[in-house]
Amino acid sequence: MRNKYPVYVVSKNRWDQCKTAELLDRLSVDYHIVVEEDQLDRYAEHFDRDKLLVLDKTYQDTYDTFDDLEDTKSKGPGAARNFARDHSIQTYGSKWHWVMDDNIYDFHRLNRNVKVAVRTLSWFRAMEDFCDRYTNVAIAGPNYSKFCKATDPVPPLIFNTRIYSCLLIRNDIPYRWRGRYNEDTDLSLRALKDGWCTVQFNAFLADKGTTQRVGGGNTKEFYAEEGTLPKSEMLKEMHPDVTEVVWKFNRWHHHVDYRPFRKNRLIKVDGVEYSKDPEYGMKLIDIGRENIGRRTIDDYWE
Repeated sequence: MRNKYPVYVVSKNRWDQCKTAELLDRLSVDYHIVVEEDQLDRYAEHFDRDKLLVLDKTYQDTYDTFDDLEDTKSKGPGAARNFARDHSIQTYGSKWHWVMDDNIYDFHRLNRNVKVAVRTLSWFRAMEDFCDRYTNVAIAGPNYSKFCKATDPVPPLIFNTRIYSCLLIRNDIPYRWRGRYNEDTDLSLRALKDGWCTVQFNAFLADKGTTQRVGGGNTKEFYAEEGTLPKSEMLKEMHPDVTEVVWKFNRWHHHVDYRPFRKNRLIKVDGVEYSKDPEYGMKLIDIGRENIGRRTIDDYWE
């Protein structure tokens, strides 16, 4: 099964290490990379030009950074994410779209506490079909692989929390990306406060590079120079009712209380048909040894 909805990767300063695009190529996924105009030629050295979309600068000029610093530093990826949403509507007439960070190394399936790499587009389709069963899912996506250890009991999915880095977004929700930092958490919170639901899948995972440890992107401008306090303080300013700034793991973090959104309930769509196969055709295959750049795997879901 192929994915139903278009896929976008937002990338900056990683033309030679855009891990998400490399992963999508291995999976034979059709996708677009959204890049800034002055980096187009560099990305074209590594990826087919027909996969590259140049970010309309108007999106950057009009982007709401939620601060008064204007163009003194990078505005973050939010403007490119707004562009991706609009492109998915104008070009494909799509109900949903995927938008991803550019430092995802692999996708995983977690089943019975066994975490296995995925080599099938059913990974996308299972999440898409789940969301299409409900009228009020605003945002969904896989959890991070590092947050679901094989030794810990975790449910297959969690409702009404933040969705990071690999997002399936409903196109008719009335929200635009905003904020120089933490724009993904802000988007989830605005939707949740209005009664929408979010779905974080633990059965399907994204193996994403750790923030601040992967070169390129906004790492140098944001984290190497100013640390994590400004981004945590911005989220506190945006959502003071549910956010606290805390010190842990030797740096500043934001802590969000999602308990007020437990009351948000899914509303089913009548008459929706979906796969009768709970595995979506996936089966476990032993492939020997495959080097995927960051680690070697012995088997995967196909």
